[in-house]
Amino acid sequence: MLTLMQAAGGAAKRASESVGLGDLILAGGWLMIPLAILMGMAIFIFVERFIVIGRSTSTDVGFMNKIREFMYAGKVAQAIKLCKSTNSPTARMVEKGIEHLGRPLGDIHSAIENVANLEVSKLENNLPFLATIAGGAPMIGFLGTVLGMVEAFMDMAQAGGAIDISLLSSGMYTAMVTTIAGLIVGIPAYFGYNYLVQRIEKVVFRMEANSIAFMDILNHPAE
Repeated sequence: MLTLMQAAGGAAKRASESVGLGDLILAGGWLMIPLAILMGMAIFIFVERFIVIGRSTSTDVGFMNKIREFMYAGKVAQAIKLCKSTNSPTARMVEKGIEHLGRPLGDIHSAIENVANLEVSKLENNLPFLATIAGGAPMIGFLGTVLGMVEAFMDMAQAGGAIDISLLSSGMYTAMVTTIAGLIVGIPAYFGYNYLVQRIEKVVFRMEANSIAFMDILNHPAE
């Protein structure tokens, strides 16, 4: 029994040594090139959006308190200066609201909403493409599976009755490797997309809360 286990282990070790990662990638064929490009793009989009969204949530927790103090004290210029020096969607919303002071509250609220929509659109930039990668990469892998199986059957037909497993290895490698590569690209892209969407939803919720807080400042001036 021990001898059989050792023999099996030795065979597995020789197989792992004979087929490396580079060999597997080459066995996947030309479809590995678009999959590699999609992986690079997915990583770039995720990291870039992660940084941008993180910056949008790093607003000073006392920002609205400072705005309230300035507005109650009639220091409109200082409030605008604070908004300009704060790089966040909330600051740009409040700045637009302050610029519309003197107009009806409905107009101020509409101006703030317009800025909010633009800010959300900026945060969602390139996210649809990340979602496309999440769905498209596995499809490319499936295409590789079909092409690999076609290649294997063509090799079988050309071999006639003398079928050797080595004749089928090329097509089978293409079929399996491209499927795995497509899933390796698609699954992280899918989870990354949903993670970023969740973070954007939190940013939107905070923007709505700050918008309401600013309108409350206008509706209830200091006594």
